[in-house]
Amino acid sequence: MPPRCKFTREEIVRAALELTREEGASAVTARALGERLGASSRPIFSLFQSMQEVQQQVLAAADELYQQYIRQDMAAGQYPPYKASGMAYIRFAREERELFKLLFMRDRQGEPLRPGREMEAILPVIMKNTGLSREEAERFHLEMWVFVHGIASMLATSYLDWEMETVSDVLTDAYMGLKARFCERAGQ
Repeated sequence: MPPRCKFTREEIVRAALELTREEGASAVTARALGERLGASSRPIFSLFQSMQEVQQQVLAAADELYQQYIRQDMAAGQYPPYKASGMAYIRFAREERELFKLLFMRDRQGEPLRPGREMEAILPVIMKNTGLSREEAERFHLEMWVFVHGIASMLATSYLDWEMETVSDVLTDAYMGLKARFCERAGQ
């Protein structure tokens, strides 16, 4: 009977997530993960088929952490819900730089383009706040998201170092400008 593995899948994923947080996704190798666990790479491959499977689990764990940021900021009530989602995205980029890069700044070629659960949840909010149709609200959100993603990417790569108060002001300006343009175009 083979010896029982001294680590669980969750412990390995947690160690890989921490390694990603500290050194980036490229640092997560079988050897580095084994060292982090104080073992060889053998226990990893007794619980996972490949490092690709480990990396998929790390992606899922990073996404869950990101979702916690969204839920927390939207529930806090500091900002209106739509703005809170953008502020959470940017805060995640600022506080979890390597996880942000893993989730939102990796090569996505070959991955299916999907609107995401965030977009489905936020469209009714945009439609209610602006009076826009669903199609217009989708376009509004994508234009706003490009702006939010730009700020987040600049923070994640240390190109910018804005305080969150400045970020809030800039997002308000962008939102109000887009809203005025979309509503004018819609004749509202």
